[in-house]
Amino acid sequence: MNKVILVGRLAQDPEVRYTQSGKAVASFNLAVNRFSSGQGQNNADFIPIVAWEKLAETCGNNLTKGQKVLVDGRLQIRSYEANDGQKRRVAEVVAQSIEFLERRQAPASSGDAGNTDINSFGKDVYPEEEIPF
Repeated sequence: MNKVILVGRLAQDPEVRYTQSGKAVASFNLAVNRFSSGQGQNNADFIPIVAWEKLAETCGNNLTKGQKVLVDGRLQIRSYEANDGQKRRVAEVVAQSIEFLERRQAPASSGDAGNTDINSFGKDVYPEEEIPF
């Protein structure tokens, strides 16, 4: 079984391109924290993510650098020939689904621009006994 689940933040805005046959492909790096035991210091791994077709377009239209996402996909290792003629190998995660864990940050002119927690979409959150209906 080849399954990868990652939670991290986009290291840059997704780059969306189109193949010659018209299929959309988005790529970006995901910064994923790696906790090192004993040192108390966090490091990050920058993992290349690739999304295809409708998912690629959704990423390009809705994701920005720094946004937190959950990526569910599979690990792919492929070979290609670089411009200098050298054969290279690359490991990347091909996304099958991406969950947005934070909404896109609003422009600075908005009064609530700094609040991007997914649980703060509605300001009127009531305990069950205080629901106004």
